[in-house]
Amino acid sequence: MNSNGVVEWAVVESDIGPLLLAATGTGLVNVVFHARPEVRERALAQLRARLGTEPVENPGSARLGGPIRELAAYFAGSPREFSLELDWSLTSGFNRQVLRELAVGVPYGTVVGYGDLAARVGQPGAAQAVGAAMGSNPLPVVVPCHRVVESDGGLGGFGGGLDTKRKLLALEGVLPQPLF
Repeated sequence: MNSNGVVEWAVVESDIGPLLLAATGTGLVNVVFHARPEVRERALAQLRARLGTEPVENPGSARLGGPIRELAAYFAGSPREFSLELDWSLTSGFNRQVLRELAVGVPYGTVVGYGDLAARVGQPGAAQAVGAAMGSNPLPVVVPCHRVVESDGGLGGFGGGLDTKRKLLALEGVLPQPLF
């Protein structure tokens, strides 16, 4: 059983489509892109298995109020940084180390290369492992894996799809707004 007890969740609309947000007593634990019914059911099953408790839908939850407000403000153009309590229990080891560095070390409106991020956590040869950490990020947008790009200027991969990555980087002023 998860020491944080109940996991509360809600689906909210955003500029990049529906997002599933889930929170524990510790903080925001999961953000899931494209939260249509089949994606939502898969995400809830993963939460159930990983956290050992049945997620409860509660869009009016006090736990989710802060994340919902801060994400709405982000998509409206502010705040520049999130000030949310985060629950890191869905990641561990090297992935957690990389994601924590990303959360504090790559500010709004900037990007970092996979290799540069690997070097920041003391593993300069681990660019591919950084890519894997980005792919397993349980807190995308809030922990900004969209800000990690290839050293040659390419976008790299993105769990939410490259169109979503482009939209997030355009929102932050890193890329021009997509034409369509």
